[in-house]
Amino acid sequence: MDKILEGLVSSDHSVPVKRAIVKKVVEAAEKAVTEEQCQALFTLTTRLILLGEDAFQRQIGFQVLEAYARYHRPEFEHFFSKDFVLSLLQQGYGPLDRKDPAIIDYIHCCLRLLISCPSVLETFSVIQVEVLRMVCERPEPALCAHLSTLLSDFVQCIPRDKSGVLFCQQLVRTISYFHCFVSQERELREYVGQVTKVSTLLQNIWKADPATLLPSLQEVFAIISSTDPSFDPSISLASLVQHIPVQMITVLIKSLTTDHNVKDASMTKALCRMIDWLSWPLAQHVDTWVIALLKGLAAVQKFTILIDVTLLKIELVFSRLWYPIVRQGALAVLSHMLLSFQHSPEAFHLVVPHVVHLVQSLRTDGLHTSKAFLLQFTELIHCMMYQYSGFPDLYDHILEAIKDLPKPGEDKIKLVLNQSAWTSQSNSFASGPLRQVGKSETGKTGLVNLGNTCFMNSIIQTLFMATDFRRHVLSLHINGSNTLMKKLQLLFAFLAHTQRAAYAPKNFLEASRPPWFNAGSQQDCSEYLRFLLDRLHEEEKTLQVLESVKPKVPPPVDSSSKDPTGQTSPENGEESYLTPAENKPENDGRTLTERMFGGKLITGIRCMQCNCISEKAEPFTDLSLAFCPSATSQGSSQPEGPSEEPKVLCQGSVNGGSEVPEPGLAKAPASNVHFVPVTNEPPLSVPDLVNYFLAPEILDEENAYFCEKCSSLQRAERTMKVVSAPEYLILTLLRFSYDAKCHVRRKILDNVTIPPLMRLPVHVPSMPTQCSSTTSSPLQQINGREMAVHSVPYVLSSVVMHSGMSSESGHYYSYGRNINGADGTQHPANHFALKDDLGNGQAECSLSTCSALSIPPEQGDTQPNSGQEARDWLLFNDSRVTFTCFQSVQNITNRFPKDTAYVLMYRKQELPGQNINGGLMANGMRLSTEPPLQKELLDAIIKDNKLCAYNLMKRALQLFINARTRAHSICVILDLILF
Repeated sequence: MDKILEGLVSSDHSVPVKRAIVKKVVEAAEKAVTEEQCQALFTLTTRLILLGEDAFQRQIGFQVLEAYARYHRPEFEHFFSKDFVLSLLQQGYGPLDRKDPAIIDYIHCCLRLLISCPSVLETFSVIQVEVLRMVCERPEPALCAHLSTLLSDFVQCIPRDKSGVLFCQQLVRTISYFHCFVSQERELREYVGQVTKVSTLLQNIWKADPATLLPSLQEVFAIISSTDPSFDPSISLASLVQHIPVQMITVLIKSLTTDHNVKDASMTKALCRMIDWLSWPLAQHVDTWVIALLKGLAAVQKFTILIDVTLLKIELVFSRLWYPIVRQGALAVLSHMLLSFQHSPEAFHLVVPHVVHLVQSLRTDGLHTSKAFLLQFTELIHCMMYQYSGFPDLYDHILEAIKDLPKPGEDKIKLVLNQSAWTSQSNSFASGPLRQVGKSETGKTGLVNLGNTCFMNSIIQTLFMATDFRRHVLSLHINGSNTLMKKLQLLFAFLAHTQRAAYAPKNFLEASRPPWFNAGSQQDCSEYLRFLLDRLHEEEKTLQVLESVKPKVPPPVDSSSKDPTGQTSPENGEESYLTPAENKPENDGRTLTERMFGGKLITGIRCMQCNCISEKAEPFTDLSLAFCPSATSQGSSQPEGPSEEPKVLCQGSVNGGSEVPEPGLAKAPASNVHFVPVTNEPPLSVPDLVNYFLAPEILDEENAYFCEKCSSLQRAERTMKVVSAPEYLILTLLRFSYDAKCHVRRKILDNVTIPPLMRLPVHVPSMPTQCSSTTSSPLQQINGREMAVHSVPYVLSSVVMHSGMSSESGHYYSYGRNINGADGTQHPANHFALKDDLGNGQAECSLSTCSALSIPPEQGDTQPNSGQEARDWLLFNDSRVTFTCFQSVQNITNRFPKDTAYVLMYRKQELPGQNINGGLMANGMRLSTEPPLQKELLDAIIKDNKLCAYNLMKRALQLFINARTRAHSICVILDLILF
């Protein structure tokens, strides 16, 4: 026998020779009769199986062992005793460690050969105890897989009762320690197979003994909810999810979400780790469990957890869409996350940069399933762009990439948006903390949305881009920090000089919000602008009165009172609301609001019976421009809005401006929206609306005029004329009307052409000489007075857009650029507005009407890539500020039909060197440059910039501390297995 063994293990023999030797050994095993022979055979086979140098030797060992057990069963049963099994599991075999999978395979083979022997029952009892001890030692995946195979074939070796529950729990925890550190495809496949074997064993135990299931799931939750930073459980736990009965989801999720012992931090960790399970290639129902947990948390209003997890994991979920084997489950989770997170576009905008690349990949990857998946994916993207309209700079590339794919109808979109929203019943959520990033390439600062405050943000940015107004606000010396103008000054200073990418205007919101505006609700930006300007005007008037009654005592001269700008500041008790230069008589006591935005209209009514004329002069800060009834196609609509609106036919202001639709909005009929009719007529322009506003109107029948001279109702003609042009002309396009027949508010989506340059007819008393910056028409008679019509040039400064299909919801953003009335050379377009010879632009219209002026194509903003002109316009969208061009402003409604111009601001222009304004000075000088910051403003900004820098450093340090080296093995698995 020794010679046979020596020949068998020798590597000098060829395979045929070795096979002949095997045959002799098997024959010897059959004929062995003495105890010594049996012992030698048993030792031989054990040594070959456990210590064989190659697979051939181990194969020989198994063959000999099988022959030995068949022909000498009593002897084999005697040698393979429970004591021998115990020694193998506790001590190993010779140099072989007890944790080597070969030992498990050897025991497995022997049990198969002895299954009919009574003594095997004692061996089962030993194995039951030992396998429980083994899993408590957290064996490697390979050993666990071999052990699972043994226990699956011999269920008698699985621990029972309480030990069985403990075994399942410990096996679950063992899986959580599995990690794969290999990179070769073969090894990765082997790892996935090992995990699958272990999870299948647990499935079999749960089926055989249902009492072990709930404790096992409790252990899973305890593992994934752990906040211990030193322990990161393996996503191999995902392999268990497919074996959990789906019918248990509702009960288990309700139990977890209502358990007060589960802290929010633990629940957040658990949900994040379950989302990580989407990366496991073979797991089923992970998406079902994740969505169920998301819904469960929404049901108990754990919105903070949902917000945090969504913002943290949305990009990871999106990245799983690249892998076909996990793609469908990832899309289900992504859809639920996006469709439920409807209080803010922040989550959607995190994945927007990756959409085009994924679409291109799905088009070209050659998989037959990709086409159908692409349709599902683009439907979701269309729904999200519909929900969060108003971001043309983000969506343009997406629209181009999916333009040839089907687009869902509006009713389908509304149905989808209503399915999962957990914030549709409340709009009081802010959009979460702004990520600490630097300013955009524009160098401009955005404004944080504080919860449906885009109505305020768009107006603030519009006023900030009113260059002259901003400069004069920053140059004021204001007494008292509680005035609205002081808060506006501080806000402008931060927008100009903060290091933050976006500033949160909390204090200004509280100070400037109209009393009837509910916090967190959607509001009208035009109404807010009107209220804000009125407040600033009334506040300044009040302070002017207080200043006028103070004794005029000149402040002492003190060189130490000079601020860093070189300006001398009065003592605190004598500090004026205005700069000294602005108290000069040439301002006629007008407030800054009046001088910047104030104009004057004369409304005249002529009785057509007696020709008696009644006139009334009214100041204005904005003109509300109604749409012609023929243009709106709203024959049954009745205008709504403040009674002081100058036109009877004007529509009411928008109540929208929020990022959140009101409850039930999606169920509103599509007829609530006025779509642009397809006609061959040219689109309306802003001058058309201005001319309609100024056009004579006949008052008759229900609107007949009561003539005092005739002492009766008479047919009359009403006319309105601008007699004083504002420095900044604010125009509001009244796009919202009330349909009395249908009892709904409608939005007019007609595209309106916005000219970059236009002239406004202004009627002024006849003067001997006229300013060369305007052109005069023949004299006209107004109430017996000779009036000359001046055509005053204006250049577009800002446009506030309303994005949405309804007056009850939507989003505001704005376009703007720096236009300086005191410096006619700042913008190239200004020169064309001021030429005496206006060419065709002047010839087309008479001076008594508003007209648009054309810029030669080779010199205007028509070349998107032509240097500075192409980057002259900025797009302000809450926290985002990006470069754009005038073509984007003009074409926005063509590209995004829901996005329509709502509030426009034009800047009056003058020839270089002229001073139409007269008194717009500070310290005796024209404000043609940015004023230096006053000391208190400078100190506040320096302090905030230091705090911002400190927070950035603190965050970077925290990220560095929390960083741990981790092998992203599952991503490699997906890459190698799937592709």
